[in-house]
Amino acid sequence: MYRFRLFAARHSRSFERLYAVLETSMVALHPLFRRIGYGRVEKVVAPVEKLTKSLLFDCRMCGQCVLSSTGMSCPMNCPKTLRNGPCGGVRPGGYCEVKPEMRCVWVEAWNGAARMKGRDKIGTVLPPVDNTLKGSSAWLRASREKAETRNEATGDARRTTIARAFPGARRSEPTAAPLASEPASARDPRR
Repeated sequence: MYRFRLFAARHSRSFERLYAVLETSMVALHPLFRRIGYGRVEKVVAPVEKLTKSLLFDCRMCGQCVLSSTGMSCPMNCPKTLRNGPCGGVRPGGYCEVKPEMRCVWVEAWNGAARMKGRDKIGTVLPPVDNTLKGSSAWLRASREKAETRNEATGDARRTTIARAFPGARRSEPTAAPLASEPASARDPRR
């Protein structure tokens, strides 16, 4: 596993491209996933994600994957599980102070990020790990959030387009039309 992890960091740009294709596909499948139910889809996707990511990245399935911002080096592999950079104990040659035979996860992360198109993401401070998400699919969560953000933006764009096309509609027409004609007694003020 350790060799695969180092391989993934060395080839981070290729994995970044592969993930972009996967994410685009999952965002496109959002309407189907929503119809089926994300809970049901999770039961299928999570085991596949766990197998794939544990083999390639020695993933711990924290549920909040940040591989795309850490040079394809999983920060949960750090013995101290540091989420935002190396501790002060990195040994000479970039080795871990707790496991001297292992290269520091964050040294590998910086090297991997340098090869990636989104290399600036590594500078983003990440929130602490939410342990309630452990074991859940980060792929599904990320693609669902992206799809919903796009849908909200598209919906707002449609509303704005309609408002621009009919600028006088609100002034000249009531917001709701009556469902039936008014009875004669309501129209005749003498009654």
